[in-house]
Amino acid sequence: MPADTTRSTGSSDIAPGLVAAVLAWYEVSARELPWRAPGVTPWAVLVSEFMLQQTPVARVLPAYAAWLRRWPTPAALAADSPGDAVRMWGKLGYPRRALRLHECAVAVVDRFGSAVPADVDDLLALPGIGAYTARAVAAFAFGQRAPVVDTNVRRVVARAIAGQGDAGPPSTVRDLATVASLLPAEPGRAARFSVALMELGALVCTARAPRCSDCPIAASCAWQLAGAPAYEGPTVAPQRFAGTDRQVRGLLLDVLRASLDPVQRFAMDAVWHDGPQRDRALDALVADGLVDPLPDGRYALPGHAPGWT
Repeated sequence: MPADTTRSTGSSDIAPGLVAAVLAWYEVSARELPWRAPGVTPWAVLVSEFMLQQTPVARVLPAYAAWLRRWPTPAALAADSPGDAVRMWGKLGYPRRALRLHECAVAVVDRFGSAVPADVDDLLALPGIGAYTARAVAAFAFGQRAPVVDTNVRRVVARAIAGQGDAGPPSTVRDLATVASLLPAEPGRAARFSVALMELGALVCTARAPRCSDCPIAASCAWQLAGAPAYEGPTVAPQRFAGTDRQVRGLLLDVLRASLDPVQRFAMDAVWHDGPQRDRALDALVADGLVDPLPDGRYALPGHAPGWT
C-alpha cells in the first residue's frame, strides 16, 4: 500500500472551505510550468523537483528544458557519466544534486526497470530523495494523496491556520501531520490542492510582502484576523554566499565545466586569491565526488574517460 494515502484524523474545521477557495484560485492564477503540463512523465517531474530545491523557477526553466532534451528518460542519463551530469547542471548551484540525480537515474534503471516508482517508500530509497521530494513526486507525478511540504506551504499554513507571520524552523514530522490533516480524501483532489497551496505561497502569501488583498483565503486567515502580528518566534538565519567556501567551490567547478579535457592545477588556482580557502574548497569537491584528481596532477569532472592524456 502506498505510504501517506490515508486521511489524517483531526482535520481542521477550516479545511473544506480552504481547499475549495485555494483550488478555485489555482484554476485561474497558476503559472504554466512545463512540469505541470498534461502528460508530463514522472521522470520529468522528478527532474524538476531536484532542480527546484533552493533554486528559483526562472533559473530552473532553461536548465530543465536542456536536461530533458538530452536525457528524456532515466536510462538516457544513467548511460552517461556523472561528470556529464555535473557539467550540464551549469549554474543551478548545489552541484551535488547533479551527482545524486545521476545516481538516482542509475538506481531507477537497476531496481525499477527504468520506471520511476510511485510508492513513497520506494522513492525514499532512491539516492538524493528525501521526505519532500518523495511526496512531491508521488503527488504531482502519480496523483497520490501525500502531504507535500516546502517553505511556501509551511508559511501559508502557519498564517492561515496557526495565525503566525512565519512558520519558524521546520519539523518534518509535525509539518507533514499538519498538512496531511488539511488534504481532501480523494487522491487526485489532494494532489491538486498540494500544488495549489504551494503556488499560493510562491505568488501571494510571500515571505516579505504578502499580497493579502489578492488572497483567496484572506477572510478566514487566522493571521489576518489577528491583525497580522509580527512574528516573534525562532527563525533560521539566511545563508550568505559571497566569499564562502560554497562560492569558491562553484568557481573551481566552472573551470572544469569549461574544458572538455582535464585541467592543470594552475588553471584552478587562478580563480581565487585565498590559497588555504581554495585548497579547502577543492578538497571538499574531491571528497564529495564532484572532482577527480588524476595521477598526473590534473583534475577532471567525475567519470572522466580513461583514455584522456
